[in-house]
Amino acid sequence: MVIKKRIYLGLLLVSMLMTVGLMGAIWFLLQNRELLVGRVLLTIIVGMVGVIFILAGIGVLAIIIMIIKSQSIPSLESFTRIANELLFPITLLTGRLAGISKEKILQSYIAVNNYLVKSRKLLLEGPQVMILLPHCLQDSKCPHKITMDISNCKRCHKCSIADLIELGEKYHAVVKVATGGTLARKFMEETRPRGVVAVACERDLSLGIQDAAQVPVIGVLNCRPHGPCVNTNVVVSDVELALQSICKGG
Repeated sequence: MVIKKRIYLGLLLVSMLMTVGLMGAIWFLLQNRELLVGRVLLTIIVGMVGVIFILAGIGVLAIIIMIIKSQSIPSLESFTRIANELLFPITLLTGRLAGISKEKILQSYIAVNNYLVKSRKLLLEGPQVMILLPHCLQDSKCPHKITMDISNCKRCHKCSIADLIELGEKYHAVVKVATGGTLARKFMEETRPRGVVAVACERDLSLGIQDAAQVPVIGVLNCRPHGPCVNTNVVVSDVELALQSICKGG
């Protein structure tokens, strides 16, 4: 499936312009207030918000430049994080107004994130990388609990967990299975990886990418032949390609 990065990039730009326009309208409507204190306070507030969104604007331009050049710019990475954190909720609203489904926007956001991470050309050792998996990949009828200890998997190959464990062994990466964001954060704190390959649905991946903050995350979308959160699957070769993009010798 080809996911268009330009959907998220376009919504970022539109969201930025809408926010600037709204700020300008508020300023225009309120600047003629008679009280001097009110004008001074308004100027301070608008100024502070303006500075924040200037930084976000630099971040949006940085994302576009990095994608065009296919190369990361370390000095601008903090600006890209500011842009995503500030404008991400607004892009979802803008997309809804434009009739674009939330799923497509999240897919585009994940594609942009993956491209930016890959452009950093990380060369991590296997043990520095975590493969983070959702528990819904496990066969729902399996009696073995693998969320706290993945070695409990009997490798019957009725689901993709066994293949992913073997993939982790091949690259010497840490493999964890999480039941949700709380457990995923616990694994992150305990393991302190320098890179993550995460498998999940659009919603969980986008939230996880934002939660990870400065830790680079490559997101791989799962397949949901039986609907969300039960007996899902993933293309193992896609996970391996993601590993190769951040591991030494990949």
